[in-house]
Amino acid sequence: MNNFFVIVLDGVGIGELPDAKKYKDEGSSTLANIAKAVGGLKLTNLESLGLGNIQPIEGVKKVASPQASFGKLAELSEGKDSTTGHWELAGLYVQTDFSYFPNGFSSEIVNRFLKETGCKGILGNKPASGTEIIDELGKEHLETGYPIIYTSADSVFQIAAHEEIIPLKRLYDICSITRKKVLTYPLQVGRVIARPFVGTPGSFTRTKNRKDFSLDPPEPTILDILSENNITTIGIGKINDLFNYKGIKKQLLTKSNEEGCEQLKIFAGETKGSFIFANLVDFDVYFGHRNDPNGFARKLEEFDQFLPEFLSKMDESDRLVITADHGNDPTTPSTDHSREYVPLLFYRKGIVGKNLGVRKTFSDVGKTVADYFNIENKLNGVSFLNE
Repeated sequence: MNNFFVIVLDGVGIGELPDAKKYKDEGSSTLANIAKAVGGLKLTNLESLGLGNIQPIEGVKKVASPQASFGKLAELSEGKDSTTGHWELAGLYVQTDFSYFPNGFSSEIVNRFLKETGCKGILGNKPASGTEIIDELGKEHLETGYPIIYTSADSVFQIAAHEEIIPLKRLYDICSITRKKVLTYPLQVGRVIARPFVGTPGSFTRTKNRKDFSLDPPEPTILDILSENNITTIGIGKINDLFNYKGIKKQLLTKSNEEGCEQLKIFAGETKGSFIFANLVDFDVYFGHRNDPNGFARKLEEFDQFLPEFLSKMDESDRLVITADHGNDPTTPSTDHSREYVPLLFYRKGIVGKNLGVRKTFSDVGKTVADYFNIENKLNGVSFLNE
């Protein structure tokens, strides 16, 4: 039906990049290390596509006739942020790294935040795990009404608030003001993230009403280029936030891998002549950042079980790329993203796959999509459409 699907398995890296030491990520290899930690992964369908042909992964065999072409992508841009990874997949080279806050936000930023948002005070202001910081400061938040402000190793300004203390609309307004009036140039902060939660002290839980407020990509991406050429572009999940909705004609907001996979099956069966760009975030959010290799493995196996029905809905004219945006190795001491290669599986029904090798940039994906739709472009990368 002449569709091109790109599915991003968020955080599913496949081995440290040559510059991993710069990011203190030596030894990171998300897939291989998870497999070792759990005594082998059971990924029958990804195995048949050629996942085990990319690198050794315990439990995932190398196959003689893979159903997809295979390889791995190196990240050319600086950093290991979700925004950077997705923008590069979409054909950009992000030359300037984002702003990071390893010691929390400066007094200048905090004072501007208080002035512009009208908040009377803040709690936190440090790098932290989102679940841990609401356990630590949630009671005080209930008592004071002050939002909890924190960051991570990513370029993020995160604002946590109890939904009964700061209602969602007000929380989203605070985030929007922070995006537009607080984090102004020369700051380059990838995302402002609303992190609502509910519950009582000792049993706080984050809700699924998270919302990201992102920077606009600095140049046109594959989404903009296709949209301008009247190709339907569909964003599923986190894609919409990461591109700040630019170039996306149909926007599907999902709250889990399961919801994302259901949308993919629907579009595979019903859509024609479209680019479908999906992010499945659960690997990263619930298991990579929480150093849970067993949960990560279970979620990979769930995605593997989804594949047969999805692939059965595709026809010979469709194309599929399965890849990732960075690593997030749950077996290392760090709870942050890891600077890794990402897997590349390129599927076309009925074709025996070939080795696409080690690609120099994630942007080869965006370039390939443009090539498939025969659209002139100035995106970075080299197409592997006809290799």
